[in-house]
Amino acid sequence: MRKLILLTTVILFTLAAKSQILKPVTWSYAAKRTSKTEGVIFIKATIESGWHIYSQNIKEGGPVKTTFIFPAAKDYTLNGKTIEPKAVHRFEDTFKMDVSFFEGSVIFQQKITLKGSKALVKGTVEFMTCNDRQCLPPEQVEFSVLVK
Repeated sequence: MRKLILLTTVILFTLAAKSQILKPVTWSYAAKRTSKTEGVIFIKATIESGWHIYSQNIKEGGPVKTTFIFPAAKDYTLNGKTIEPKAVHRFEDTFKMDVSFFEGSVIFQQKITLKGSKALVKGTVEFMTCNDRQCLPPEQVEFSVLVK
C-alpha cells in the first residue's frame, strides 16, 4: 500500500512539474529544390497566441534576436543570409527600445547551392520568446532537413 501511495505521489509531482514548462513556440522545417543546383530551406515558427519571437535584426542591448547557425558542410553552401518577412515594430518598455518581432507564425528562408544530387542541411536556431508579462530564457533548437 505504501508503495502505491509513493508511486502515485511521484507521478502527480512529475505531471505537475511537466505542466508548468512553457513551450509557446514549435518549429517545423521543409526544403524545396529550385533548380538543378539550388534549393531553399523553410524554417517555420508557430507561436502561441499572446507570445512573440524577435527578428534577426535587433540592436544590441535588447532581447535575444533569432539567430540561425549552419555549420560548414561538404554537400552545400549557403547562398546569402537567412531571409525573414516583414516584422512588427513596437517600443517595448522592458527593453526601453523599439524592437521587431513576429506573432502567430513566421517562415524564415535560407537559399543554398547544392554540390551534389542531394544534401542534408543541419543547423541550430536560437530564439527568445516573450509575452506582455514575461520573457522565457533563450532557447536553442537543432534541426535537419533533406534537400533532394
